Amino acid sequence: MSTPAPRRGPAPVAGPARFMGGQPTERSMDFRGSGRRLLAMLRPERGIALAVLALCTVSVALSVVGPKILGHATDLIFAGIIGRRLPEGVSKAQAVEGLRRRGQDTVADMVASMDVRPGQGIDFDAIGTVLLWVAAIYLAASLLGFIQARVATVVVQRAVFRLREDVEHKLARLPLSYFDKQPRGEVLSRATNDIDNIQQTMQQTLSQIMASLLTIVGVLAMMFWISPLLALVALITVPVSVVVATRIGKRAQPQFVSQWKTTGQLNAHIEEMYTGHSLVKVFGREKESAELFREQNDKLYEAGFKAQFISGLIQPAMMFIGNINYVLVAVVGGLRVASGALSIGDVQAFVQYSRQFSQPLTQVASMANMVQSGVASAERVFELLDAPEQTPDAAEPRRPEAVLGQVAFEDVSFRYQPDKPLIDGLSLSVRPGQTVAIVGPTGAGKTTLVNLLMRFYEVSAGRILLDGVDVATMSREELRSHIGMVLQDTWLFGGTIAENIAYGSEGATHDKIVRAAKATYADRFVRTLPDGYDTVIDEEGSNVSVGEKQLITIARAFLSEPSILVLDEATSSVDTRTEVLIQQAMASLRTGRTSFVIAHRLSTIRDADVILVMESGRIVEQGSHDALLAAEGAYARLYAAQFAEPVAEAE
Repeated sequence: MSTPAPRRGPAPVAGPARFMGGQPTERSMDFRGSGRRLLAMLRPERGIALAVLALCTVSVALSVVGPKILGHATDLIFAGIIGRRLPEGVSKAQAVEGLRRRGQDTVADMVASMDVRPGQGIDFDAIGTVLLWVAAIYLAASLLGFIQARVATVVVQRAVFRLREDVEHKLARLPLSYFDKQPRGEVLSRATNDIDNIQQTMQQTLSQIMASLLTIVGVLAMMFWISPLLALVALITVPVSVVVATRIGKRAQPQFVSQWKTTGQLNAHIEEMYTGHSLVKVFGREKESAELFREQNDKLYEAGFKAQFISGLIQPAMMFIGNINYVLVAVVGGLRVASGALSIGDVQAFVQYSRQFSQPLTQVASMANMVQSGVASAERVFELLDAPEQTPDAAEPRRPEAVLGQVAFEDVSFRYQPDKPLIDGLSLSVRPGQTVAIVGPTGAGKTTLVNLLMRFYEVSAGRILLDGVDVATMSREELRSHIGMVLQDTWLFGGTIAENIAYGSEGATHDKIVRAAKATYADRFVRTLPDGYDTVIDEEGSNVSVGEKQLITIARAFLSEPSILVLDEATSSVDTRTEVLIQQAMASLRTGRTSFVIAHRLSTIRDADVILVMESGRIVEQGSHDALLAAEGAYARLYAAQFAEPVAEAE
C-alpha cells in the first residue's frame, strides 16, 4: 500500500479536520527575552532615539520644575495676606516676638519661616512675574513634548517597517514544508494582526513609558530637595505598588498569549471557510462551520475578557494606593507647616509632586496590559522569523554552460517524515526535448518528483542533474528561471488578464501576450469580455471560470518560453474540446523542450516519448504508450480501468 504524500500547494486545506485551523508552535512565554528583542529593533535608529530621550528629558525637567516655582507664587500670596494683618512699621523679628508674647507660637513659627513684610499686602507684580515664568516653562515643556512625540513616531514606524520587511523576506526563504504544516490564516495573522499590534503597542507606550520613568526620577529628586521626611513618607507605598502590579501582571500575561494564539486560529478558520465556501455549501457543512466558528470565537472572547479584566485591575489598584499616599502626604505636610519646618508653598508643591509621582506609576501599570499584549504578538512574529529556513544556495553556485534540458535522477531518495520513506533509490534519465509523462495512483510520488526537480524540497539521498550540473549546487533562482510550471491548482493575483499572463516575463509586450493567449486558446474568451485583456481579475479570480483561469496560467507558461516544462494536471479543468486544442498547442511548445507531464487522464499522454508508471515512490514501468499496453502490466491495468465500462470495477 502506498504511503500518501502530505499536502502540497499554496493553500493547505485538506478535509473537515482542517476546519479548526492549525495549532501554532507551543512554547512558554519568554516575556523578558521577547521584550529585549523588541527593543533591540530600535538600534538602527539609536541616533534619533537619543534625540527623543534628550527632548523627553528636557520636557520632563521643565514640567517637574513648574510646581516648585508655582509654590513660590502661593508663598507670595500667603505672605501678603499675613503681612497685611501685622502692624506696619515693625520689622519681621519684632512681629514674631509680639506673636510669641501673645501666646501664638504656632503662628509665630509660620511667620518666621516666611518672607513677610509687616503692613504690606500681596505683591501682584511679583506674582505676575512668577506666573509668566510658569506659563513659559509649561509651554516650552508642551512644545518639546510634541516634538518628542513626533520624532518617536518616526522611530517606531521605521522599526515596524523593517520588521515587516524582515517577515516578507523570511517568508521568501522558508521552505515549502513550513507552509504545508501551517494554516495560511495563521501565517497571515502573524504577518498582519500581530505586527499591527506591535506597532500600536510601541507607538502608544514607548514615549509614555520613557516620560513616566523620567518623571518618577525627576519628581523624586524634587521631593527629597523639598523635604526628605515627606519623600520617605511618599515612598512607603512604592513597594506595595510594585508588588500589586507584578502579581496582577503575571496572572494577565498567559491570557494575552492565549488571546493572540486564538486570534490566529480564528483567522485560519475564517480564511479557510471563505476560500472553500463553495465546498462548504455543496457538502452542507454550513452548520458545522458556524459551530466551529462559535467555538473559536468563544475561546477568543474568554481569553480576551480575562486578559483585559485582569490587567485592568492594575489601574484602580494603583489609584487606591495613590490616594493613600496623598492622605499621608497631606497629614504629615500639614504638621510640618504648622511647626514652621516647611512653607505652605512647599507643601503645595509637594502635594503636586506626590500626584505627579503616583500618576506615572499608575500610567506605567495601566500600560502593562498593552505591553503584555504587544510582547505576546512579538513572540509570535519572532517564532516566524526564527523558523528553520531552506538550505542556502552555494556560495559560488554553478550553472550549465548551455541549458538544453537534459535531466537525470541518480539514486534519489526522499521522505517527508524520517520514518516514512516515499521515494527510494529512483533513477531516471531524460534526454533534451523528450516529453516524459508520469502516471500512477494518488500518493505514488508524481508531484513530489517535480517538486524535487524544482528544489521545493531537497533530496534525502542521491542527486538530480540538469545538463550535467547537480541542481543542489545551482542557485534556486537560476534553476527555476529555466523551468515553466502549470499546476492543477491555478493561481491568479489581483490585476488585469494581461498582467497575469505576463507574470514572470518582465517587459513582455502586448503583442507577445496576445500571441501566447492565442497559442493556448485563451484569446477566444478574453475577447468576449467587455475590457478584453484589461479586464481586472480580483484576488480570488471569481469573475472568471475555473477553466478560464487554467487557460490564463497555461498562457503564462507559454510566454515565459522555458527550457523545461512541468505540467501537473494542467488541463484538468478545461472542457474536452479545449483540451484537444491545448494538447495541439502543447505539442508545438514542447518541440525542442524537455517536458514533464503529470496526468491522470491517460488519453492526454499517448504521444509522450516516455511514460513512467510510479507506485509507492518507485518507477515500476517505463516506455511508450503502445509498448506499455503490450506489456500488460501496471500501465495496462490503469488504462483498462480508466476506459472500462462504468459497471466494471477498477483493480
